[in-house]
Parts: sequence; structure tokens; C-alpha cells
Amino acid sequence: MEKDSDYGAFTEKFLLQSSSSSHDLPLSGLTFAVKDIFDMAGYVTGFGNPDWARTHPAAESTAPSVSTILEGGATCIGRTIMDEMAYSINGENNHYGTPVNPCAPDRVPGGSSSGSAVVVSAGLADFSLGTDSGGSVRVPASYCGIFGFRPSHGVISTSGVVPLAQSFDTVGWFARDPVVLRRVGRALLQIADAHPVRPAQLIIAEDCFQLSSIPSDRVKQGLVHSVEKLFGGHVLKHANLGDVVKDKVPSLNCFFEKGNTSQEDNIPSLAALSSAMRTLERHEFKNNHGEWIITVRPDIGPADRINERVWEAVRATDENIDICHSVKTELCAALTELLGDTGVLAIPTVPGLPPKLHTDPTSLEAYRHRAFSFLSIAVVSGFCQVVIPLGMYEGLPVSVSLLAKHGSDGFLLSLVETLYATLKEQVGSLK
Repeated sequence: MEKDSDYGAFTEKFLLQSSSSSHDLPLSGLTFAVKDIFDMAGYVTGFGNPDWARTHPAAESTAPSVSTILEGGATCIGRTIMDEMAYSINGENNHYGTPVNPCAPDRVPGGSSSGSAVVVSAGLADFSLGTDSGGSVRVPASYCGIFGFRPSHGVISTSGVVPLAQSFDTVGWFARDPVVLRRVGRALLQIADAHPVRPAQLIIAEDCFQLSSIPSDRVKQGLVHSVEKLFGGHVLKHANLGDVVKDKVPSLNCFFEKGNTSQEDNIPSLAALSSAMRTLERHEFKNNHGEWIITVRPDIGPADRINERVWEAVRATDENIDICHSVKTELCAALTELLGDTGVLAIPTVPGLPPKLHTDPTSLEAYRHRAFSFLSIAVVSGFCQVVIPLGMYEGLPVSVSLLAKHGSDGFLLSLVETLYATLKEQVGSLK
């Protein structure tokens, strides 16, 4: 087993290519890596934990999403380290090591698709595959200063991917530029090339930006100026997303924390949304893996309290699960009404700069809660979301995210490609 000496992102390296030698294939000439959660014929899927690898046989077939990429002409160069059982957003792994964040070596790379983000950020591969259930592509993309895409839920097969929570699991991907991001998306989504697109409106979620510890102007201003320049100021709208969710998603009422109405540290309706997401995630994780965990009692490292959360999920009750599904339906309808067919929502990807390595988990709790209040918007609605890097702030990478309605993946990928050159220029002028 060969590990990358500089960034420690691979579980194993190899070359795997399509049997077709055509140079006309859509992904010809590109290299990629795969998170160790995807089945690949002849290899044991490790799921970030040595006890999982020890107790599971080699896969008999390759996940359709990986096969699609290979058939598109790309070359796989290896599989990447991930958080244990995909149950963290930090990217630290006590068994296999923590991949080094190329943009900030003293900071976490983000998880759970940590290795997949690092190999792209470091230039070791042109793109990579990850999964995103609660934020596992979007967070490492933001922390490592690259593009990340979480597709609409259900539009890409998750067959051959070890599940976390089927109501939320998606196959996502990373790239360093929007052209490659879109090429990969066209292959995975099986969609035709699209002409440049114009959003009917771009809604700035003002309350979300105010909650971020990064000055909102540093994240918003370049986007606002770019939209004005390309599409006109009339496209820009502003909203308090928390109010929309509170008014339009009545099933969230039972998830509000009693007595917690302050918006200084959170947005109550989005905190409730995060609580609903985590309730359903625990329930489905328990159904998927509870019996194996109880039987094997795997050695799960202390990083980011993954062991505690795994056992919390195993012991969870089935309370409010039906309500969680109602929340999903209501949120999807509310955001569809808000955005329309070609509207876009802008939010911070995460609430601040990447945390330092080995930060005490207790001090991370408030940050995690704020992070999931943002991340849960796409997760629970099923909408697609793209992470766009915005360079560095105080020497650390920052990003912004755009969301579009379910099924608008091709539109969102085209919009990013149309927008990015101007956005990069505008962000450069802020430095």
C-alpha cells in the first residue's frame, strides 16, 4: 500500500482505465481519484475503518458512478482516505492519517471526503469523486479552496456506495476549475451540453451571511458585483431565509429548541432544520449499520467524537421520523416557490475559516451547529449546490455556495462556468 508522501491522501494508488482507447470520449485525458466508500471490483471497500475492511469481502462489481467516469475516458489513479464511516465533516482519521490540506497545512481538510478534496487541491488528480450526505463534499471543497458539487438528491445512482442515510446520500465531485467540474457533471448526469444561462433571480440569504464569522462583504461583494456586471442589478434579490423556512415549513415546530429564540449565534428555524436532518440521518444510519456495530464493536478513533456520535445513532429512538419526511416535502416546496425555475440562492458554504487540526471537539460544537444549519438546506430540500472558491482571507481559503431547485444541475453547472471568470476578477479586486 503506497501513500502519497506529501499529502497522505490515498489509501492505495493504482491505474485503472476504460477498455476503450478513443480520444473522443468526454473525459479523455483526465485523471481522477475515488473516495474509499465506492465499490470497485476486486477491492475491499474500506469505509474509513480497518474493522470494516477486515469484516467485508472484496467487491464483485464497480459502482455505476465510477464505471460511468471510466467509460467516459478518465483514468483512475487511486482511492482516497475518508472519515470513519463518513460520520464527520473534519477529515481527521486516527487509523490511516489525516490528509494534509494543501491550502492550510495546520487546518483540517474537511470531511468526510477529505482525501478526495486534497488530491484535487494538490494537483495530484484533475477531479475526484466523493459523497455528500450532510456536507461531505461541500465542506472539504471550501476548506481546500476548490470547486465541489452536490447534485440533486436521487439524480445519480448511489448503487455500489456504502450508505450513510439514503434520504440524503449523493455522489458528488471536486475540481479545480468550472470547466472540468461541468465536464464531469455532464458525464455523471448524462446531460447534453448547454448554452450559457441567465438566472431569473439570485437571492442573497442575508441572515446566513450575517451569521458567518467571515466579513459578509468579503464573501458577498464579489458575487454581487459579478451578477450586476453579467446579468444586471435587477436579478439580485435579498431574503431572510430563516423567516421563509419558519413560515413555510410548519412541521419543523417540534424541532425548535425550547427557549432558544436568539439569532445571535444561530438562526432558530435553520437550527431546527439541522436537528430534523440529524434525526433522520441517525435513524437511517442505525438501520444500515447498527447490527454490524453492535456485533463487531469496531475500533473507532476519537477524532471529532465520531465514536460517540456513532453509538448515539445506534441507541437512537424512532421518534419524529415521519415528521422529518414531512419537513423534507415542505422545504422542497418552499424553496421551489422562492426560486422558481431558474432562480439561485446564495449562502455561505460554512460559517467560518477551516478549524485548526486537533481542535478540542467541545470548542467545535458551536461551529458544527452553525455549519449544519447552512449545510442542511440542500440536504433536506434535495436541491443541488455548488461550492465556488473565492481565494484566501487571512491566509485561509473561503468560498460561497449557490443552490438551485431539484433537477437543475445542468443549469447550475453552466451558470458557474459563465460566472466564474468575472467572479475571479471581482474577488481579486477586493484584495
